[in-house]
Amino acid sequence: MTTPSAAGPHAGTAPPPLDPTLRDKLLQVPVAALSAQLRRRGLDTVTVDGVRPLHPDAKLVGIARTLRLLPAREDLVASRGGGHNAQKQAFDALGVGEVLVIDARGDTTAATLGDVLALRAHVRGAAGIVTDGGVRDVAAVTAVGIPVWCAGAHPAVVGRRHVPWETDVAVACGGTTVEPGDVVVADADGVVVIPPPLVAEVVEAAVAQEDEDAWIASQVAQGHGVEGLFPMDAEWRARYDAWRAAR
Repeated sequence: MTTPSAAGPHAGTAPPPLDPTLRDKLLQVPVAALSAQLRRRGLDTVTVDGVRPLHPDAKLVGIARTLRLLPAREDLVASRGGGHNAQKQAFDALGVGEVLVIDARGDTTAATLGDVLALRAHVRGAAGIVTDGGVRDVAAVTAVGIPVWCAGAHPAVVGRRHVPWETDVAVACGGTTVEPGDVVVADADGVVVIPPPLVAEVVEAAVAQEDEDAWIASQVAQGHGVEGLFPMDAEWRARYDAWRAAR
């Protein structure tokens, strides 16, 4: 495997694990809240678009490892598509708490994994898989139990449309750039990618916002209108601060 010099800081190596305390907090916070906090910090293009979970109730938190697939050119499929290729290398290298992010260029007309590779990731202790391509053996992959977000199902093997090219480099997945070591969080709303330096700040802000939103919802449930309440004006902010102080 050839790694470009412009690859991210963890290219070709396993990135450091996620702090357990941060991981626990991320598991409790909705992706929508994290997305809102990232937007407030100027980060809009951090969602993996066009993917849905195979398990609607699943929650995913983990550190990104990456696999890049290129368009299937016959000579390259012959020379790089067989044996222990980059696709298989990526699954064999996954560690506990890691998420394999697969760049399939949004092409869903061939699978990027099936049940055997899903099982390999699960046995390795991976947190999940995110691909903007297809998945084959969908029922069997779902039965494995590992959280998977994908762009669709397709019965064909990877070589129909893709040639496995390289691992642990910056990739494009669902319209966003993902580097090895990024923090990936996903739920029924979608997938968000958080740069590591922002994780602690973003999750604390999201937790605080969730508390605030829950209080606003309670006021709406009591019959209050949303004008001035959502978002809160100075009067409602004072009421909220007083409520928090009295808790």
